[in-house]
Amino acid sequence: MNSSESENREPHRIAVVGGGLSGLVSCYRLLELSRGSTQPPQIDLFEQSDRLGGVFGTVPHDGYLIETGADMFITNNPGAIRLVERLGLTNRLIETNARYRRSLILKNGKPLPTPVGFDLMAPRNLLAYVRSPLISIPGKLRALSEYFIPGRPQADESLASFAIRRFGREAFERMIQPMIGGIYTADPEKLSLRSTLPRFLEMEEQYGSLLKAIRKEKQNPLKGADNEASGARYSLFLSFDQGMSVLQDSLIDAIKGHVTLQTGVGIQNIERKQNRYLVTRCNGTTSEYDGVILALPTHAAGQILSQFDPDLTAALQKIEYASAAVAVFGMPLSNSQHPLDCFGLVVPAVERRQILAVSCTSRKFNGRAPEGHIQLRVFMGGAMQQELLEKSDEELIAIARQELADIFGIQGPEDFSRVVRWNRAMPQYHVGHQEKVHFIEERFSTYPALEMAGNGLHGVGIPDVVRTAEQAAERCWQQFNRSA
Repeated sequence: MNSSESENREPHRIAVVGGGLSGLVSCYRLLELSRGSTQPPQIDLFEQSDRLGGVFGTVPHDGYLIETGADMFITNNPGAIRLVERLGLTNRLIETNARYRRSLILKNGKPLPTPVGFDLMAPRNLLAYVRSPLISIPGKLRALSEYFIPGRPQADESLASFAIRRFGREAFERMIQPMIGGIYTADPEKLSLRSTLPRFLEMEEQYGSLLKAIRKEKQNPLKGADNEASGARYSLFLSFDQGMSVLQDSLIDAIKGHVTLQTGVGIQNIERKQNRYLVTRCNGTTSEYDGVILALPTHAAGQILSQFDPDLTAALQKIEYASAAVAVFGMPLSNSQHPLDCFGLVVPAVERRQILAVSCTSRKFNGRAPEGHIQLRVFMGGAMQQELLEKSDEELIAIARQELADIFGIQGPEDFSRVVRWNRAMPQYHVGHQEKVHFIEERFSTYPALEMAGNGLHGVGIPDVVRTAEQAAERCWQQFNRSA
């Protein structure tokens, strides 16, 4: 294409469907890619709700900063931190509070410290592991025997199958399930290790044993310091001085004026018309686009594509989602008999409680609660307790309040309480997820400039969401510039 043809053609039109974090990042990346272009694209973003950002955000309330979604992000996966740098937000970052960098696990109704160096599944500090009261002596001996158990690498395996095979049932039930369950809110009998924590499968493949792999890594001077970090590696997590909405608001400010932002506008369906896409809004109006990025849960994307590609729709809707609720409390610290000197507590399923975890949000980061007060977030629901989500907000508050009283001895008046619901927001990466993703991506690749973003395929963390959104934008942009 010569310069005169480039100047005379109409700008490409791109629809981004979904105004959560992945949709905002997709728009921002498209603008980055088009800088200096003689014909920057016309970008329309559609969000069905009345606000941008999805569940992600920070709400100020009487001296508290309430996080409605994620309250931090990890930096060893570079997607998010690189975006933060490009947005010029580095000076707004804050680290976790070193004073409270530990977590608790519930055992027989009592909160006990997680052993230093426990890395989600594998103990990196054997002395701390042996000394922990979380597991019985026979359970510890069984876990430590993992060193001598021959490896049987699998193409994929459930969390429960792998953990029990390597470390035994007690270690799985008392430590591994609650730690990983607190991240993925999934059924451990179904959760795919290959799609969530492949490094553990790779450790077995390479060394035959996770404990042998840890021993080898400790002998590597380039990794030694990292291997001695605490299990959750809290020093790798960051947030912003005024909460996670700093990221969301900066993205909105960066794209405002360059992207047409349409809130309260849902998309009913998409059809293919020659080399373009007909995007029909829920009010019946239709517009044509050269490219579309679906920044949505897979079940929502599948519904939109149902008239376009039924096989793709069926594949997208095979990915199951769970719902969760978070009961958020603000209260005087004096309400608690426990010092709450930790980042949070996870609850094993074998404890048969009605909560999954408690996050001490204002212990993680300064400025989340007034002096002498604390902000707690209590997580409920998930794949194992979906029935709880049928209860009202008032009932969930009452359940969370009773659990906090039983576990921490919390009593007394609160400054506030509220419930945040994540309805069908937690994708379940079951065994076989990789095969589903392969089919879905193969199918998408047959349609130029039709892309998928979000957390449904390649990771639920903020860095994963940022990376997949940027890659979707890059693939879409490349379709328009191959002949340039």
